Amino acid sequence: QVHLMESGGGSVTIGGSLRLSCAASGDVISQHYMAWFRQAAGKGREAVAAISSASSYTHYSDAVQGRFTISRYNAGTTATTYLQMNSLKPEDTGIYYCAAVRKYGGTWRDTGSYNYWGQGTQVTVSS
Repeated sequence: QVHLMESGGGSVTIGGSLRLSCAASGDVISQHYMAWFRQAAGKGREAVAAISSASSYTHYSDAVQGRFTISRYNAGTTATTYLQMNSLKPEDTGIYYCAAVRKYGGTWRDTGSYNYWGQGTQVTVSS
């Protein structure tokens, strides 16, 4: 069983920065792919970024490429995944969720590819 908990959300002005954290625990969590998704009010959940277990590969959506950076730190039965968000825009507003999976059954962008989810943290970007 894997447990995920996000933190670091908040309110920021346009152009500002935030760093989200996802604290993960569980057996072989260091072997799991980790990802960040977000969901704006009234919209579906969309993939933001993903990172492989050993940080060998990262993926970003076109909307955040060049502005967001995903990273992770593995330590035994725990792992922390970060999402550094720079040059924030109002369209980045939403609830950000952390997700994990040991082996992809689909693409990194698919919510159905992940079997563990956190509760989410709110990010609000305004002028």
